[in-house]
Amino acid sequence: FRQRNHCPNGGLPRTTEYLSPRDANGHGTHTASTAAGSFVRHANFSGLGLGLARGGAPRSHLAIYKACWDPGTCDAADMLAAFDTAIRDGVDIISASVGINEPPQPRYLENVLSIGAFHAVARGITVVCSGGNAGPFPQKVTNGAPWVITVAASTIDRAFPTAVTLGNNRTLI
Repeated sequence: FRQRNHCPNGGLPRTTEYLSPRDANGHGTHTASTAAGSFVRHANFSGLGLGLARGGAPRSHLAIYKACWDPGTCDAADMLAAFDTAIRDGVDIISASVGINEPPQPRYLENVLSIGAFHAVARGITVVCSGGNAGPFPQKVTNGAPWVITVAASTIDRAFPTAVTLGNNRTLI
């Protein structure tokens, strides 16, 4: 945890990570911009979808608590310290993009994210967690505690083409 409450095993693990709020692999920066990214005009992907892009709540205030270290080292004490600090700081929402990838998933009373989230929700804070990174196999969704909003992405191997008629009566397929 960034407030010098590093892992109880004696400090920062061997890592390429920075001893600062900065993240070495960009995951935290990416999730923060998804949550609160500013307005970007003329955003596109390979020339497609030219328009205005923004995060979910642009211009909102973010409080960042770095509790994990690259490559994927998240000590339980650091995670709980981050939850406790966020609760004490009075945040409105906690977004924890952390998941356990290997089954079996720990029971709620043994899962650090479930415990930290429960304490936050009990104080009126909404907690959103990632569904994990281990798909597309069965029983791979993580952070399924009933007091947590779990978010995941998916893709399919099908296409559903449909016609779209624009305001000028031009139809695109």
